[in-house]
Amino acid sequence: MKNIIITGASTGIGYSTTKALIDRGHRVFGSVRKESDAKRLKDDFGNNFEPLIFDVTNPESVQAEAKRLEEIVGHKGVYALINNAGIAVAGPMMHLPVEDLRWQMEVNVMGLLTTTQAFLPLLGAKKDCTFPPGRIFNMSSVAGRIANPFMGAYAASKHAVEAISKALRTELQLYGIDVIVIGPGVVKTPIWDKAEEIKIDSYLDTDYADSSNRFLKFVRKVSKYGFEQEDFGKQLADIVENKKPKVRYAMVYNKFYNWFLPLYIPVRTLDKIIGKRLGFLKK
Repeated sequence: MKNIIITGASTGIGYSTTKALIDRGHRVFGSVRKESDAKRLKDDFGNNFEPLIFDVTNPESVQAEAKRLEEIVGHKGVYALINNAGIAVAGPMMHLPVEDLRWQMEVNVMGLLTTTQAFLPLLGAKKDCTFPPGRIFNMSSVAGRIANPFMGAYAASKHAVEAISKALRTELQLYGIDVIVIGPGVVKTPIWDKAEEIKIDSYLDTDYADSSNRFLKFVRKVSKYGFEQEDFGKQLADIVENKKPKVRYAMVYNKFYNWFLPLYIPVRTLDKIIGKRLGFLKK
């Protein structure tokens, strides 16, 4: 049984991965923001689950739970930290409120680093450590390599996650701690049920009104094609248990169409294809 931390455990990928890891006999410490979610997950998962109640944007709460976890695991340390918590902000960059971009980065980037720094000692980042070094799994996205219209803020945050992960992986060789990037495509999680919350109304009085509606229709369509949440959790659990993981995993449904083609089609050509679909190109 290994000690594993995962942020954003209450729903989606976090929930399904927590379940898969507990089913394999591991002890999971999952972060949630609400007491009600902590109780629900404890009821669902039993004794091998311990909730950590903190918001990744609140350093004091993260540090407090890191200190509490140190008292729980003692000299055994933590085998893995899965930085899964995140949000998605949508909108054309020309009109996107700077505060929205700032919040996107605050959660997905600063929150990830805040959590990582707080738990690194429990992963073995200290002198004369008495337990084996752990590993960190940072949740990026297809958007960590590809930036699509209306998702520039989200892509920026995931590009930042990729860069931070690369730097950390090199730096943490000092302690023997590995850093692995997970880059999912579409997974059928509750986040897609919130597609209606994309602030399309905010752009109805701009030149992007028609394109925004086309984009929303596209989101609804692609949300039907992706990994089942439970299957994705099991695949991620396989990676977490892998003794020699790769540095990055592109966990993308229909990988040739949704991953390889966008990466290798000439950039100008891809711009035109997307521009035509969303009505950007002038006739």
